[in-house]
Amino acid sequence: MGNIKKIAELSGVSVTTVSRVLNNHPYVKEEKRKAVLETIDKLNYSQNLNAVHLSRGKTSMIGVMVPYITVPYYGSLLDGIGEEALKNNYSINLFQTNYDVNKEKEALEKLKSKQVDGMIIGSHTANMDILRKYASDHPIIVCEKVTEENIAAVYIDHYSAFRQGLDFLHSNGYKHIGYCVNRATSANSRLREKAFYEGLQKLGLAAEKEWVFDSCLSIEDGKRVVKKLLELKDRPDALLVSSDQVAAGIMTEARKQKMNIPEDLALLSYDNHPISEALELTTMDLPIVEMGRRSFQLFQQLQDKKQEMPIELKAKLVVRSTV
Repeated sequence: MGNIKKIAELSGVSVTTVSRVLNNHPYVKEEKRKAVLETIDKLNYSQNLNAVHLSRGKTSMIGVMVPYITVPYYGSLLDGIGEEALKNNYSINLFQTNYDVNKEKEALEKLKSKQVDGMIIGSHTANMDILRKYASDHPIIVCEKVTEENIAAVYIDHYSAFRQGLDFLHSNGYKHIGYCVNRATSANSRLREKAFYEGLQKLGLAAEKEWVFDSCLSIEDGKRVVKKLLELKDRPDALLVSSDQVAAGIMTEARKQKMNIPEDLALLSYDNHPISEALELTTMDLPIVEMGRRSFQLFQQLQDKKQEMPIELKAKLVVRSTV
């Protein structure tokens, strides 16, 4: 494989001219550009991208860390990031971690080796001490509410979204309310839990541990929830469900078990993905795509050394037929 000096020699031009052609510089005579490109083709030359990135000081690559790529929530987040990245001639380097802390650290190491210019973190299990080490020198944006001053954040106000959902169920006559979440220990889930129990206390309603279901992420998990409900002597008359996918599974299994929605069990879910409209689910519209857009915009502000502020986004209730 040839190098730039060899290309210059065979093309009859200077090394500077070869460099300009490789970097699409506009001020190169057409005959010289053609000669360089023909030589490159003959030598089957490819640029050392690491060298190019070092010379430019950036890679035009943004890292995005998510636990799963098949979950619609993260697909919507990627849609928003991708939209802004495309506008700004950036590419996405996607890191799927399955909540494996070692995989998360491997992804963050790409910042140190300058393989990406920054990292947007959709969700993580690594503690803040780990993130803080990288955020001190590299642009990192997390999609959750944080109290760390040096870690930028774009997040949805899950506390108020859960309180709003709870209040709506109560206003429609439901007094025995439970909820479903995925990772009970995540920052967003802890906010939902806080909103739920504080809301119940304010409304004067009882809290039943048997009506709380975690590890709920998929349609199959929703089916599992119904099977557990059928084993209970006292059942909730309504559920807050943190994912439309899980709510879809609950509806599917409930029908098999001859349960009527909302007469036997009301459902209020979260996300407002297309499946919620198809199934007529009452849901909270979470601005996930917008969160992705704003995360990339905040990354650019960090690159420009501008003062970053936490960005809080609000959910909106979409009333359909399951309440």
